[in-house]
Amino acid sequence: MSRRIAIYGGSFNPIHNGHTSIARAVCETGVVDEVWFMVSPLNPLKKDAAKTILPTDIRLRLADLAVEDVDFLKVSDFETRLPVPSYTFTTLTELEKAYPGCEFSLIVGQDNWERFSRWYKGDEIKAAHDIIVYGRNEENGNQQQGGAVFAQVHFYRKDGSVERLDSDDHLFKLYDISSTQIRNAFKTHDLPFAAKWLHPDVFRHILENALYAQ
Repeated sequence: MSRRIAIYGGSFNPIHNGHTSIARAVCETGVVDEVWFMVSPLNPLKKDAAKTILPTDIRLRLADLAVEDVDFLKVSDFETRLPVPSYTFTTLTELEKAYPGCEFSLIVGQDNWERFSRWYKGDEIKAAHDIIVYGRNEENGNQQQGGAVFAQVHFYRKDGSVERLDSDDHLFKLYDISSTQIRNAFKTHDLPFAAKWLHPDVFRHILENALYAQ
């Protein structure tokens, strides 16, 4: 049986608890065996980010620290060995060649899903791979339960069928946080805010190396 791998791509500048919690929850539903965080050298749709993004090797290090204690969460530098800019279609094509025993799907946020038509060969990706969509928008969020807000998560299969992954047994918390907010927190010395959203080892590494001090 093929090993089922969900690719969670992004700049991860830096990786935060929202990223890792979503990945954990996806694995816990049983639709995939592992999630690989695919750290991108540069998102083709975020060219302005080149001014603020940390070097790829540092972002990979931070991601490794964030998942080092979770067996089913991995960090991959695979995309760093591919031509820039990094297109998901190319990454998936090359992954299938390199790992013929694996079946690859994608995890994307609602914002990326809504602009999927802008992705390079987006229709071909949808025809060849399952896609897990984490609903970020308010209209996609479930009602509050016990003071927490939960997201709707849909599993779009390549055969055209759609399945809701969130249920009474598998709840996906809605994380109102971004890497931009965390970078700004370091710049303004709001360390309690940054610490709240980062793995302790990630927070310590950023602080000790003054990674977002400028």
